[in-house]
Amino acid sequence: MLFMVLSTPACQTADKSETNVAKKCPELEMAKVDAIVKKVVPEGSTVDIKESPVKGVFEIGVESKGQRGSIYLDCSGKYLMQLIPLDTYLAQLQAQQTPQKVDVSKIPLGDSITVGAKNAAKKVIVFTDPDCPYCRTLHESIKKVIARRPDIAFVEILYALPMHKDAPKKVQSILCSRSVKMLHDAFSGKITPEPPANCTADAMDRNAALARSLNFNSTPTMVRADGTVLAGFLPEDKLIEWIDKK
Repeated sequence: MLFMVLSTPACQTADKSETNVAKKCPELEMAKVDAIVKKVVPEGSTVDIKESPVKGVFEIGVESKGQRGSIYLDCSGKYLMQLIPLDTYLAQLQAQQTPQKVDVSKIPLGDSITVGAKNAAKKVIVFTDPDCPYCRTLHESIKKVIARRPDIAFVEILYALPMHKDAPKKVQSILCSRSVKMLHDAFSGKITPEPPANCTADAMDRNAALARSLNFNSTPTMVRADGTVLAGFLPEDKLIEWIDKK
């Protein structure tokens, strides 16, 4: 978000002096700034006001819940903005444009379920959650792809996101049953049987730990055979195109 308050801890001197700012921008008085800060960060308080590196823009030091950061206002106090050094922005842009890659050989698949032919020439690893709406959309694409392309299979690693309160029990049941039908039913919204008494959450916990170790924080996340990572879903044709891409 463009006007996100920076929340990384920073050492700043607490100084509410308006002397320098008042000379250059009398409109940006402390009471007005405090009111703006309360709207943007309800539990925050103004620490200081000073000139930013950009002429006409002022840096407002904000403290909230023991953390300090900054927001930036123009002299009128009507425009809230974020300042990013050009070098930092370009580095972030480059990182976004460069696909993440992982070593597929180091991803254990013992707690996965394969959708499609197990001897398929092309396999895609999918970190997925049956209660994630985007995963359900992707799953529909997956079923269409394997119907068209017997040489493609999807190795699904079920990873229940914390925000989906019913997902852990579903994932646990599916992993204990190793049932592809139950997997399909769960993604189609059908009721998943409760895990049997002898079914532990060990496999689910291993999958969650694996996702964390790869820094996969969202579902669905796909990994192609060459290690290229794609977060999100694709429609059928685009998915095939991505899988076939070299």
